[in-house]
Amino acid sequence: MRKLTNKLFMLAAGAMSLLAACSEDYLDRAPLSNVSDGEFWKSTSDLQLYCNNFYNTFPSYTGFGSLGIYSLDADQGSDNAVIGDGYNTAMNGERVIPASGGGWSWGTLKNVNYFMTHYQTVNASWDVVKPYVGEALFFRAQFYFGMMKTFGDLPWITKPIVDLNDPALFDARLSRKMITDSIIRDLDSAIAYLPSKSKQAASRVHKELAMLLQSRIALYEGTWEKYHAGTPFGVTGSDGSALLQKAATAAEAVMTSGVFSLDNTVPSETNYWSLFNQTDYSGSKEIMLWRQYKIGVIVHNWHRYSIGGSARGITKDLVDYYLCKDGQPIAVSPLYRGDDSIVRVVADRDPRLNQTVYVADGKHITTNNKPNGAAPTIFTVPQLTGGGTESNPTGYQIYKGHNPDYNQQYAAEVGTTALILFRYAEALLNFAEAKAELGTLTQADVDLTINKLRSRVGMPNLVIGAIVTDPNWEFPTLTPIINEVRRERRVELACEGFRRDDIYRWAAADELLVGWKPLGAKKNQFTTLVNATALAKYQVNADGYIEPYKIIANLSTGFKFNVNRDYLSPMPQDQLRLNTNLKPNPGW
Repeated sequence: MRKLTNKLFMLAAGAMSLLAACSEDYLDRAPLSNVSDGEFWKSTSDLQLYCNNFYNTFPSYTGFGSLGIYSLDADQGSDNAVIGDGYNTAMNGERVIPASGGGWSWGTLKNVNYFMTHYQTVNASWDVVKPYVGEALFFRAQFYFGMMKTFGDLPWITKPIVDLNDPALFDARLSRKMITDSIIRDLDSAIAYLPSKSKQAASRVHKELAMLLQSRIALYEGTWEKYHAGTPFGVTGSDGSALLQKAATAAEAVMTSGVFSLDNTVPSETNYWSLFNQTDYSGSKEIMLWRQYKIGVIVHNWHRYSIGGSARGITKDLVDYYLCKDGQPIAVSPLYRGDDSIVRVVADRDPRLNQTVYVADGKHITTNNKPNGAAPTIFTVPQLTGGGTESNPTGYQIYKGHNPDYNQQYAAEVGTTALILFRYAEALLNFAEAKAELGTLTQADVDLTINKLRSRVGMPNLVIGAIVTDPNWEFPTLTPIINEVRRERRVELACEGFRRDDIYRWAAADELLVGWKPLGAKKNQFTTLVNATALAKYQVNADGYIEPYKIIANLSTGFKFNVNRDYLSPMPQDQLRLNTNLKPNPGW
């Protein structure tokens, strides 16, 4: 009788995997690595315990050097933020074909498929069993989506694979269209099987979350098919419209479910910012799934770095894309005050900018709640004097996600600010974008989505019939409404890890990355605030803006992303040798 292995089941990890919210009685169970199939798969408790392990696939961002999700735009490679300790080599076309690995990993799928081939032995009614089947299908869809974004075409495997030599991995890859269709079917079933959030146990995936994931995947692939058409990455015979409709339908289902809504809807100087630095989202209507951190269980160190810059910096490119408070772009608005200081940059702009970037306005707090009633520390200047993670490469230091509470900062391994995994605002943006791409977005749709996000921060409504032309639109060949929907997505989700995927699915690297030289704030504003020797390491362009990569030879002409190759990762050499049915990705 085959034993369940340690790799499949780790009880302690399983207890934490339910986002630090599993009940203590799981810790009293016998180690599952010592339990045979014959002893397991008896009760719904066994199904629940097995499914707990799937939650380990959600990130945790523990360890050192991370800002959680707020460092992803820089770490993954995008035009929103950059790293200061080197640069993103993938953005510069420097990846090489790996000898092995490279992301070609199937362990998560093995665990899910093992569940799918064993849950039927549990002696319980389908109504009791089906929520766990829904969870398994949710995680299989999430796994395959990540693999498809990385490699494109894939084998579709529904049996438990043993290792990388399993015969199932030696079939030819199916087209990404077939993989997408299979993912969407998995999520259709997950939506049918999972209970609504109000009837689901805390911290478990639920029906509305599966809807949101389906809208995300359908939007990604629908726009991929539309904008990569006619390229080596295109999907023959499909223009993406069916998937865009699916994305709109799934997002609308979340919106009309009545389960979620936006938090902090009364505009203030901190209402947007405070959404991202809470330790407990159990009362939130916007946060659809989150990871809880607890001292002694699982913790992080984000705020040791959100004070010191973390060697990441927001770019001028992102900063310039925020509208002014009159709803007009900076190129035409009379409210724009120029770039001579960050205080002037954020003045009369979309309040989300002031709540995303540190500003020396006497209101941005780095540390409060200090011992003995000590006065709070107020931000005065970006971290331009340090090195490593105690530095900021652009002058625009990330404030979004920062928790100023001294108790989150005073030592290592004390961070308990919660990790947002999914939030309702994405559903609004997915719906608006899918409808805009289909050419069916109405003013009523905009009022239900984008204008709710704008209203939260006190910005004027977007009116489809009165869009002001922006001479600096990123996509001047596309319609004004698509440009403005994409702007809203960029601003609302800034520094949350969406931007690279957006660039890739829009086939937009040629417009946004190729030849791009990142810039930061104007350097001269810091000359009286920062030691001259330390400031000397910051190079500037002809207009005085910090240019963090100016003296890096490999970036002398800007980033060299290869649009004929770099949208997908290379297949590892060992797998190409082992399986002659596998073919290299385009350009590799």
